[in-house]
Amino acid sequence: MSGHSKWNNIQGRKNAQDAKRGKVFQKLSREIYMAAKSGGPDPDSNPQLRLMIDKARAANMPKDNIKRAIDKSTGADGANYEEITYEGYGPGGVAVLVHALTDNRNRTASAVRADFTRNGGNLGESGSVSFMFDRQGYIAIVREDLDVDEDQMFEDVINAGAEDLQTSDDVFEIYTDPKDFTAVRDQLQKKYDLDTAELTMVPQNYVPVPEDKVEQFEKMIDRLEDEDDVSAVYHAGDLPEE
Repeated sequence: MSGHSKWNNIQGRKNAQDAKRGKVFQKLSREIYMAAKSGGPDPDSNPQLRLMIDKARAANMPKDNIKRAIDKSTGADGANYEEITYEGYGPGGVAVLVHALTDNRNRTASAVRADFTRNGGNLGESGSVSFMFDRQGYIAIVREDLDVDEDQMFEDVINAGAEDLQTSDDVFEIYTDPKDFTAVRDQLQKKYDLDTAELTMVPQNYVPVPEDKVEQFEKMIDRLEDEDDVSAVYHAGDLPEE
């Protein structure tokens, strides 16, 4: 598993994501709605909702937006979303997973299929690529101005309950079992500033995106992320550093 490729991919997409803050709030609202609907509106007794609220706060989402999303879970507005995962291949045969929250399955499927086919990819059958990914907690701690060596970080990470630590000159990357993610995150942030902390789908192997396909691949990912119904896009592409 190449954790450094994941870090490069995250960094390469941060500016683009910042420019989509309005859509980010919309997607977070849906995730909060789904978590509250499935596990109840009280974050103290609903760990998934608590995680989504933390994610929203990290994105500077207004408190009123968070409250409205939780209130919607009572069904007062008639909204009824369902979670769907689409699987396919991007340019160069790179595996792609798309998670969506939608109140219209046909609309979402049509839009996702078009984003794949118009940008050199193809939508696959259920199960065609999901086996290539593992659900994990992922935490990144940037090493800049951080006065701690690898041995100390390894000790802190293991004591916090994480499964794996990968290091480079730029960043410490921590991987956890999904069920342990919140506890590990909370423990580490007592001592460190966390640049990234999320539950994610991690490819078992990264595949270099062919040089002549990079622009097309990134365009496809951008289009998918721009879809109102899409909540997250994961891929196994190893993109060149910018």
